[in-house]
Amino acid sequence: MKDVIFDEFQNSVDESLLRHRSVLDILSKLQESSARINRAVAKSVTNCGCVQIQASKQKTNFDEDTLDTISEALKTHLKGKLCENCRDVIQNEMGNNLFYLAALCNVLDVNLYDILLREYDKINTLGKYTLR
Repeated sequence: MKDVIFDEFQNSVDESLLRHRSVLDILSKLQESSARINRAVAKSVTNCGCVQIQASKQKTNFDEDTLDTISEALKTHLKGKLCENCRDVIQNEMGNNLFYLAALCNVLDVNLYDILLREYDKINTLGKYTLR
């Protein structure tokens, strides 16, 4: 069923994309949508204040740690929770990003669901050893 949803989404994107069908347009729109996500997150910190960034140096010496304890030692630097307004804005921007990602898949004749499955399989196979 999930593959049907992905395929329907990708087909809907193909039908909806009228003006920006050039791969160059899609690439620039994808990059712009990514920047808009970054901006929305920054605004949730600087304008709304529902979340804060409290950054400090990450631990770099993991000689005595196991892979299980490394993830506990590394921090996100994010404090607080998104308010409903910021969450809505960020989700909308992420949706736009998914739209242009699907559009790029369409022009390159790549299936978005297949990409998700490949990545999912890689994560499950390699687990923490993917070390991204």
